[in-house]
Amino acid sequence: MSNWFVRNVSSIIDFFYPPFRRYIPVQTFRYIACGGGNTLLDILIYFISYNFILQKQVVSLGIMVGGQELAVSPHIMAFFMAFFVSFPLGFYLNRKVVFHDSDLRGRVQLFRYMLLVMVNILLNYAFIKLFVEVFSIFPTIAKMLTTLIVVTFSYLAQRNYTFRKRLDK
Repeated sequence: MSNWFVRNVSSIIDFFYPPFRRYIPVQTFRYIACGGGNTLLDILIYFISYNFILQKQVVSLGIMVGGQELAVSPHIMAFFMAFFVSFPLGFYLNRKVVFHDSDLRGRVQLFRYMLLVMVNILLNYAFIKLFVEVFSIFPTIAKMLTTLIVVTFSYLAQRNYTFRKRLDK
């Protein structure tokens, strides 16, 4: 099933590549397609989670600390809900479709990907909090702005660090 999925996703993406061949390398096109699809899914899950699952309500964690119950704002909880789908899917697509020619071991890629994701989580958290709580931007719009910033950083980090080819060959 895995090989079938990778072959079909790669074939579909590569079918649309020829008009862009003169402008961007195939790897960048594949990253845009896979990352774009995963990002749209992430935003969709965020929107559904925030508006319909959480119903814009604060989520109580049921833990008391210093006499106060810990809670998570709905815009941050929706981020985490979307993340738990987009993280594994993003790693899989990057490893198998986009950067399939990386000669780094899978566990090295996964470790580096997890490090990058931790940085991305911090960036997402900081930017969503900033946009929603300081600039009073609607949460879904804040998520989209945040995504634009984080995706740009993430592509550069993945290409040059997470899935790079070793130079010692």
